[in-house]
Amino acid sequence: MKELGETGEIKSLKDFWVFIRNELKPKGKILTTFNVISFPIILLGAVLVVIRLAKGLGSVTNLSQEFPWGIWIGFDVMVGVAFAGGAYILTFVVYILRSEKYHPIVRATVLNGFLAYVFYAGAIFLDLGRWWNIINPIIGNKFGVNSVLFLVSWHFLLYMISLFLEFSPAVAEWLGLRRVRKILASLTVGAVIFGIALSTLHQSGLGALFLMAKDKIHPLWYTEFIPVLFFVSSIFAGLSMVIFEGTISHKVFARQIDPEHHESFDHILIGLGKGCAGALFVYFFMKILILIHGKQWSLLGTPMGTWYLVELIGLVLLPCVLFLHGVRYQNLTVIRMAAILSMLGIIINRLNYSVIAYKWYVPLSQRYFPSWMEIVITLSIIFAEVWVFRWVVNRMPVLRESPEWATEEKTVRESMTMRKEVPRWKVSAM
Repeated sequence: MKELGETGEIKSLKDFWVFIRNELKPKGKILTTFNVISFPIILLGAVLVVIRLAKGLGSVTNLSQEFPWGIWIGFDVMVGVAFAGGAYILTFVVYILRSEKYHPIVRATVLNGFLAYVFYAGAIFLDLGRWWNIINPIIGNKFGVNSVLFLVSWHFLLYMISLFLEFSPAVAEWLGLRRVRKILASLTVGAVIFGIALSTLHQSGLGALFLMAKDKIHPLWYTEFIPVLFFVSSIFAGLSMVIFEGTISHKVFARQIDPEHHESFDHILIGLGKGCAGALFVYFFMKILILIHGKQWSLLGTPMGTWYLVELIGLVLLPCVLFLHGVRYQNLTVIRMAAILSMLGIIINRLNYSVIAYKWYVPLSQRYFPSWMEIVITLSIIFAEVWVFRWVVNRMPVLRESPEWATEEKTVRESMTMRKEVPRWKVSAM
């Protein structure tokens, strides 16, 4: 282990096991408020998952043939994937548009996106009646090539691989694998481009699933533009999640962040607020156009119409205005409040499509309400993701600076790139 500390690289299998054994030890206090609350819920959720897999959906859920999708799809998948949208947006801004301003938060965002897909999208596994058939899209057993779910499942798998490749240089730096890190860093841009293409498609693909339920979704929510609305909303949903998660991380992991990045974080939040305001305005404008062309004005006077206006005005227009106000006056508190409101709007919107506005005409006594076991499993998934995120951040260079040898390699690579670009620029100028 002494050799590992001096060289920054694992030399043997013995070094590896000693290193991993030490890294598995807790870092920090064990009996914290969060741990005391979340750990029993995670244990109970694990037991309920085993019961569900052994005895079927009916043993833990209130799902039925009439209401096949509950909070595991409406919240865990639909909301979780939208919140993970910050990964493809920030990687596009940093690696494609070359905006170094957001580079300090890109690894944390990619990690959050990767874990969201592993945990939240993994809820699809629990929601399948015959869960052992989840490998069918992979092994080719009855390929449903005309199915939207087939497209989404493959996109989920490939995008998780892309996110892992984007984050993998941090893992290599943690393990001190210099050569591996160099190879993985060279794959980053390609993985980003591939991941952006996948993410834009499956964000809209999730919305396309609801196109098949035209007669079951309330007319105020149903439109042939649901896929476009899902894609646009994933932009401000993802960026709002970055603001929310970043604010908490910069307080919880403050010791890992150098003073320079602490100071720049306020400017990063303002930039993210601008992006959220723009995406929210586009989304609101599209919703108004759809409402006008759909000619559903009479429905606004109904109880569901009132609920629709609450979502549209209170959870879309209001956070848009708050973002604009916060950006203009550089008020970070207002920006954070707007982020929470827009996140709440995404939760309500996705649950409207999958639960609330789905078969709204059915009497309340016959409608779907999640069981306490569904809620516990959902909470355990969320808490488990937070535990893994915290474990990774406390050990890998996510928020803190990369080791010196990795920083030196990056500097050399950038200087070589500049040398290649300068002559080319001169020729084009002539």
